[in-house]
Amino acid sequence: MSVPTPAPAAEPRAQAAAMPRLHRPMANRNLDIPTKPRRRPDGTKWRIGYVASGEHYNYQRITRVIIGGLQALGWLSVPPIPDGLTDREIWQFIAANTRSDVLEFVADGWWSPGSFDNSLRQEMRQSIADRLRERHDIDLFIAMGTLAGQDMVALGAPVPTIVASTSDAVAAHIVKSPKDSGLDNLFVHIYPERYARQLRLFYEMVPFKTLGLVYENTGEGRLFSAVDAIERLASELGFTLIRCDARAQGQDTDIATHNLVACYREISTQVDAVYVTTHIGITPLTIGRVAQVLREAKVPSFSMHGSEDVQHGVLMSLAQSDPTALGLFFAEAIARIFNGAKPRQLKQVWREPATIALNLETARVIGFDPPVDVLLAADEVYEAR
Repeated sequence: MSVPTPAPAAEPRAQAAAMPRLHRPMANRNLDIPTKPRRRPDGTKWRIGYVASGEHYNYQRITRVIIGGLQALGWLSVPPIPDGLTDREIWQFIAANTRSDVLEFVADGWWSPGSFDNSLRQEMRQSIADRLRERHDIDLFIAMGTLAGQDMVALGAPVPTIVASTSDAVAAHIVKSPKDSGLDNLFVHIYPERYARQLRLFYEMVPFKTLGLVYENTGEGRLFSAVDAIERLASELGFTLIRCDARAQGQDTDIATHNLVACYREISTQVDAVYVTTHIGITPLTIGRVAQVLREAKVPSFSMHGSEDVQHGVLMSLAQSDPTALGLFFAEAIARIFNGAKPRQLKQVWREPATIALNLETARVIGFDPPVDVLLAADEVYEAR
């Protein structure tokens, strides 16, 4: 299927006004609904579609762990997904290679603007709405990212929708609250205070007075980088934010990456520490360049994303010690929905264990001597990039 072409997103407040009216909360949060595999009531297989904010390596990671979770619950069998595939290629591989008596992944039920281009989102939403109205062949959507979550809410979540990989679903007006999605067909992974938790940990280990922050200063860019949460913590703990606006919207990949790296180079000489946040220009191919800039400036760094960035040279992050747990969290929600639960009934809050990923080579290069308790608490320690 050709990738549809969606339109500019409103700023979060304006978009909220256009969203469907929220229903009253459901009284029953029935978590006793089973997770065992079952077919649709008419005896056919359940059909799953996919919508994303764009192409991002974290979406690939979460897609893989969701598939692993469904496999662990007995809903499907699929060979190992090859490395090096794009988001769409991963979906095509899953659709072509899944063996299941109860569900299928719709090969052409995949939507993404690819480059996080807001000018494509309106047409993408219309394409999804037309498909659901005309063909009725998708029973559940996996929506990856903040913008995809906003898009499905703007459509009223016409079928059950699982939203993953959002920086702050409440601030983005995707959910009503951490405990209530606000729409019967909506389930969103909520990790309250996730980024404040990360920064508190970083602050305890590196008591910085100035913190570098690179993000795109747009409504979406602030959401991706959790800027509101960071600002609140800066006010509470008394450190100063040194910011740089790395423009990416409407730019090609090379220019977005150039702007990103230039920003990190600019702020790295002005701060005590740097918090590496989500940005379109940060990918597995570019994070090493950012990490090298910060190494050369001998400034401690903490990644919002996790241990993959630490492997590429960022000083530290929270480790993803048990990806199977996250996969089961999503898989159990999907299984319960197919067994009769309303998505809104299910508990949305899930927190990863607090474990540390640390790059010892980066620590040596920048002259950071990790406290013994940090070394003891580190689940993932990397000796070199």
